Amino acid sequence: MDIDIRQGEIASIVGPSGSGKSTLLHILGTLDTADTGNISLEGQSLQAMNARGLAAFRNRNIGFVFQFHHLLPEFTALENVCIPGWIAGRPKKEVEAKATGLLQLLGLSDRLENKPQALSGGEQQRVSVARALINQPKIVFADEPTGNLDSANARELHQLFFDLRSQFSQAFLIVTHNEELARMSDRILHMKDGRIVE
Repeated sequence: MDIDIRQGEIASIVGPSGSGKSTLLHILGTLDTADTGNISLEGQSLQAMNARGLAAFRNRNIGFVFQFHHLLPEFTALENVCIPGWIAGRPKKEVEAKATGLLQLLGLSDRLENKPQALSGGEQQRVSVARALINQPKIVFADEPTGNLDSANARELHQLFFDLRSQFSQAFLIVTHNEELARMSDRILHMKDGRIVE
């Protein structure tokens, strides 16, 4: 398959379970390795990088939002958002200020010091969105981001992606079974048996 995602585009991948949607997302996000082919971001090929270089590139350029949040339970919301910035070696105070601003933007200004278990599912997902944005990535990959949310929180998160795109010009590639989110996207990619079919 050949996929080109443009800056500021929100594209959704839909298809039946087992069609390869999540695998594709993991390969594009460099979490898994493809057997053949090439992945490039803004003209830079990722295949030639070693594991350390790829991890650093991923940290700077790619954000991830997963269905199950993957927040670290021993850290506060603010600390969870800061972790990718600290890994990137950015100054602690600068990262904390950026994380605080993102959490405020996402309506969590009164939840900065709460640990994940004290947050609702919708709040945890917004923390994971802030974490995905902390290093101002070129693209955010989201794998069933509303799969664990009720319909009201899901609609709120859908709108949030579009608000963030307008503000930061990030591209979003979203794997979803949610037809409402797919219809809102700029483009829908249909997958079947490991291929894009339309």
